[in-house]
Amino acid sequence: MSKLSDEMEAVLRAKREAAGGWASNASATAIMRANVRRDTKPEIAVRRLLHAAGLRYRVDVAPLSSDKRRRADIVFTRKKIAMFIDGCFWHGCPQHFVLPKANADYWKPKIARNRERDSETTARLEEEGWLALRFWEHEEPADVARRVVEACALAD
Repeated sequence: MSKLSDEMEAVLRAKREAAGGWASNASATAIMRANVRRDTKPEIAVRRLLHAAGLRYRVDVAPLSSDKRRRADIVFTRKKIAMFIDGCFWHGCPQHFVLPKANADYWKPKIARNRERDSETTARLEEEGWLALRFWEHEEPADVARRVVEACALAD
């Protein structure tokens, strides 16, 4: 890991271990715990379109055999295509992300580390011969599906 990553991890660890934890209040805790890892509305919308286009895929899979914790939203195993639909908040969308005012000292390094991990994952996939496709949750599902169908056609 880079020095920046080590510093971010230290800040995050200290915040989690502090009295009250990372959430600013009980309401924030409930909201954050309600977030799901898979089957989000944008994912389901894209999956329906891909399935209707005749594509078959696997959902919530770790494409890298060396790291089972890094999971792609949609994976075409035979074509070696891993697709991610990143949430605007959690992945720091340049168009929509707004740093929360409460606990900014927690959220800034947290989102920075998420972005760094996304870049590392993409690079590692490409090193192993995969095509990593990344989309934002705000992108039109039809546009995302069209681009994925095109990538799959090129991979044949």
